[in-house]
Amino acid sequence: MKTRTLAVVAASLLALSACKDDKAAAPAAPAEAKPVAASGLTTQEQKVSYILGMNIGSQFKANQVTLDESSFVAGIKTAVDGSEPKLTKEDIQQTMQAFQTEMQKKQEEAQKAQQAAMEAAAVKNKEDGVKFLAENAKKAGVQTTTSGIQYEVLTEGKGDKPKATDTVTVHYVGNLIDGKEFDSSIKRNEPATFAVGAVIPGWVEILQLMPVGSKWKVAIPSDLAYGAGGTGGDIGPNATLIFEIELLKIEAPGAAPAAGVEAIDGQPLPN
Repeated sequence: MKTRTLAVVAASLLALSACKDDKAAAPAAPAEAKPVAASGLTTQEQKVSYILGMNIGSQFKANQVTLDESSFVAGIKTAVDGSEPKLTKEDIQQTMQAFQTEMQKKQEEAQKAQQAAMEAAAVKNKEDGVKFLAENAKKAGVQTTTSGIQYEVLTEGKGDKPKATDTVTVHYVGNLIDGKEFDSSIKRNEPATFAVGAVIPGWVEILQLMPVGSKWKVAIPSDLAYGAGGTGGDIGPNATLIFEIELLKIEAPGAAPAAGVEAIDGQPLPN
């Protein structure tokens, strides 16, 4: 392959990869990496050609495109050599239109399947959350607010209670009702500083009930957390969330959040 052609292909692949996430852009490493010499790839041209082939292949795989390898290689040779194409312009246009229609149909089917899975998860999570809260409410020391938030006082502080307009600094651990931990400022060894009114409704309410120095275990119903949308990560649709929250301090009036602290519960702070 000519050097100029390689450069063009490489630049195109880099531009394409930039639109993907890291996992999609980088092909998976082989289970057992072999020395370059043993692989038969000894020259720079061989190595670059192989890498470009892997990158192209990973893009096709990510988009579930099935290829006939011999025809694919023949197409590359036609483009590189400048030989006469085996298909007319009309054939190419009709084939690619049909291909695009097929890919669009696959994408729509995948979206429908994903939506159905989300809806099923939303129903299950809602039901599981209701059952969990009903049982949790029976435990000694658990109190329930009028909105349905449940909390247990682990340590009672003696300081002031923040207002919705205040900025606070907290340590917290977040879990799903099955016990899976999805976020922890303690593990990061960095407390979070944020405006009380800038987080999920359940936090906004409970923080205003906590004196500084308190540590509470809090169960937040899904409609006061991330609701039917979830977050797209561990926090699914209609997920009930459990937090241990330690209110460290109320910042001085007008204080900005600490540098680098832009999220709570592992999610960006809402505007």
